[in-house]
Amino acid sequence: MKKRIVVLGATGTVGSKIAEILLDEGHQVTVIARSIEKLEKFRNRGAEIIKGDINDADVLTDAFKNADSAFLILPDNVKAENTRAYQRKVTGNFIEAIEKSGIKHIVNMSSLGSHMHEGNGMMGGTGEQEVRLNQLENVNVMHIRSAYFMENFLRTIPFVKDKGINGTAADGDHSIPMVATKDVAQIAAYHLANPGFTGKSIHSVMGPKNYTMREFTSIIGNAIGNPDLPYVQIPLGQAKQIFLGNGFTEDFVDNLLEMAAGIKEGIFNYQKRDENSTTSTTAEEFVREVYAAAYHH
Repeated sequence: MKKRIVVLGATGTVGSKIAEILLDEGHQVTVIARSIEKLEKFRNRGAEIIKGDINDADVLTDAFKNADSAFLILPDNVKAENTRAYQRKVTGNFIEAIEKSGIKHIVNMSSLGSHMHEGNGMMGGTGEQEVRLNQLENVNVMHIRSAYFMENFLRTIPFVKDKGINGTAADGDHSIPMVATKDVAQIAAYHLANPGFTGKSIHSVMGPKNYTMREFTSIIGNAIGNPDLPYVQIPLGQAKQIFLGNGFTEDFVDNLLEMAAGIKEGIFNYQKRDENSTTSTTAEEFVREVYAAAYHH
């Protein structure tokens, strides 16, 4: 049975893949974005495109009204002077739209580490969103708690090319679950298309195994013909200056770096891995299929 499904964040890494999977399956998909040019590829495949903003609860309400399910994601705002206040406002818009529209099934993009309410940077907001969505009555919510995205390594390609090193502010030797976003999208799309979940539940998505930043860098190095590619942990102060130089606000950067520092504190590692949370795409497959293509582009 084909479903009517709203996908927020369809211009993003996960949302775009979810929309593609659902369209492939023949569902009636609605996508919303400020910049609809990026969504034209979905229109050509029969999706409904709405030009709108997640800060407009009325637009969200109209979209949710006749939908069987909807995918929510808290977008980053690198210009937010107060990241948590911004996240809180967006969550408030989501809740207002859910209550006014009467939609009954929500798949909410969250993250491992969202069980904590401090020391987890950006995930403080996703954790709060989980708590607030859990307070909704007569609405079924599935929280997708994702591991660290393998796609995050694509951001350091210029660094690898220019400096011959890979680096982030995170510790190089602490292993954490890492996942390819296509696996996250597959699970989210399944729950959206088969909204049989009831009450409030969590589906953790943890990739095939845990990796350290150094291990992953070594896999990258082997794939691009530089087997000795080193991983360098960038000091927090230096990393902060780089982000500020890119025009990010200080508060946003502080949240980002608290998350990076929290990796060593174990924010990603409390979740017990099981058959339900383990997905198949390995680091080697991801690097071969996605990273190498982006690197040589």
